[in-house]
Amino acid sequence: MMYFSRLKTYAILGACLLGLLLCVPNLMRAPNGWLPWRTVHLGLDLQGGSYLLLEVDMKAVVKERLDSMVDGVRQALRPSGLFYQTLEAQTDQNRVLLRLRDPGKVTAALGLLKPLVSSDNPTGVPDVQLLAQDDGSITLTLSPVALHSRAAGAVQQSIEIVRRRIDETGVVDPQILQQGEGRIVVQLPGIGDPNRIKQLIGKTAHMTFRLVDETATASASGLAPPGVDFLPMADRGGEKIAVRKRIDVDGADLTDARAGTDSQTGEWVVNFTFNSTGARRFGDISKANINHRFAIVLDDKVISAPVIRSAITGGRGQISGSFTASSANDLSVLLRAGALPAPLTVIEERSIGPELGADSIRAGAISLAAGFILVIAFMGVFYGLFGWFANLALLVNLVLMLAVMSLMEATLSLPGMAGILLTLGMAVDANILINERIREEQKLGRPPLQALEHGFSRAFHTIFDSNATAFLAHVMLFAFGSGPVKGFAVTITLGIATSMFTSWMLTRLLVARWYVAHKPKLLPV
Repeated sequence: MMYFSRLKTYAILGACLLGLLLCVPNLMRAPNGWLPWRTVHLGLDLQGGSYLLLEVDMKAVVKERLDSMVDGVRQALRPSGLFYQTLEAQTDQNRVLLRLRDPGKVTAALGLLKPLVSSDNPTGVPDVQLLAQDDGSITLTLSPVALHSRAAGAVQQSIEIVRRRIDETGVVDPQILQQGEGRIVVQLPGIGDPNRIKQLIGKTAHMTFRLVDETATASASGLAPPGVDFLPMADRGGEKIAVRKRIDVDGADLTDARAGTDSQTGEWVVNFTFNSTGARRFGDISKANINHRFAIVLDDKVISAPVIRSAITGGRGQISGSFTASSANDLSVLLRAGALPAPLTVIEERSIGPELGADSIRAGAISLAAGFILVIAFMGVFYGLFGWFANLALLVNLVLMLAVMSLMEATLSLPGMAGILLTLGMAVDANILINERIREEQKLGRPPLQALEHGFSRAFHTIFDSNATAFLAHVMLFAFGSGPVKGFAVTITLGIATSMFTSWMLTRLLVARWYVAHKPKLLPV
C-alpha cells in the first residue's frame, strides 16, 4: 500500500506537472497562432456581455401553414374541374375558406380534400378539420393539437438555427435556452455591442428560386395576377419584379454557401452548393427555361434575377448583387445555418458591463482565497506535518481542476466559482478521514508503517463511497440542469475526480517518501 515504484512515482509527478503546464495559457497570451492554447472562458456574469430575449412570431407560423393549405386545395381541385369563387386563408380564425360555384358538388370536393387531413402527430388527432356548409362553402380549420405541435416545433427549430448562426460568428459558449412557450433567451459573453448578431438572428433567411413571369402586368387596381407576386429588388430602391409564387427550388436543399469574389469582375459573391435533390431540380428547371430569367428570392426580396444561358447541372451556383465582404459573409452564414421557421423579435435587450464582471471576479477571488487560507490553517493546526501534506495536495487539486477546465475550454461563472470553493472543502474531507484513521491506528499501538498502511486502506472505502454518491448526484444535476446549474455541476464533478487523485495518490506518495527518508518511531499526526 505504501510502496511506490519509480514508474508510478514519475507518473504521478508527471500528471501534476502536465496540469501545471495546462494552466499556463490562462496567465499569458498565445505566443504563436499554430500552438494549441486552451483557456477557461469567463461567463456572462464575470466578463459582461449581452442578454437578448427573443419571441417567435407564431402568427407567421400559422399563416405559412394556412398558405400551404390554400396551395394544397388549389392543386387538389385543379384536375377535377371543380371551380370555386372564394379560396382564402383566414388567419384570425386559423382556417381556410373555400366556396364552390356549384353547391351541389360539395361531396365531391370533400372527397378530393380528405388527403389534406393528416394525423401524423402522436395523439392521432387530425391536424385539419373539414366542415361543409349548405351554401356550398367548406372550411379547413387547424386543430388546437396541430397549432400546439407546430408552435413547439417552430421554437425548437429556431433555437437550433440561432445556435448555428451564433456559432458561425465565433462567440464563445453562448447560452441559448427556451423560456415559456414561444420565447428564446440568448446570452452572449464578451459581446458588448450585439447589433451585428441581432441582425443575423432577426433575419428569417428563407431563400427560394423562382421563375420570373415576363408577361405579367398589374391590374388597374394594382393587384398582381393569380399565381404571381410583385417583389422588390434588394439593391434597386422601389423597383419591383413579377415572380411566380410557385417555388421551383427551395433553399432548404442548399448544403453549403461561402463568400468569395468573381474571377472576372472581382466583385463579392456567394457561391452555393445543392444536395442531390436540389441539384437535379435546379438542372431540370434551368434546362427547360433557357433564355428566361430565374429569380433568387431572400425573405420576399429579389437579390438577383439573372437570365439562364445554359443548363446548370453541376449543383453549384453563384449569387451576385452589390455585396460587400461583410454582407457576403453574413449571407453565407445565414444560408449555411438554414432558414428560420418564423421571424424573431427582440423584446428585451440588456448589456452587462465588464465593470460588473470585474466586481464579481474580485468577490469570487476573495472568497476562494479566504476559504483556501482557512482550510490550510485548520489542517496545519490540527494535523501537523500530515496536514501540510494535505494542503500541498489541495493546492495541486486546484491546479488540476483548472487544467482540466482549460483542456475542455469550459466556461467559468459565479456558480462555478462557488463549486470550486465547495470542492476544496470536499477534498479536505478525504484527508481528514485518512489522518483520523491513521491517528486511531497509532493509538491502538500499531507501529508507524502498519498505522499508515491500515489508515490509508481502511479510509479508502469510505472516501470512495462518499465521492461516488456525490459524483452521481452532480452528474444528474448536469444532465437535467441548465445554464449556471450545469456550470456548478461541472466544477463539482471535476473536483471530485481530481480530489480522489490528489488525496489518494499524491498525499500517499508524499507520506511514503517522508517515511522512507525519516523512518520515525512516532507519526506526527
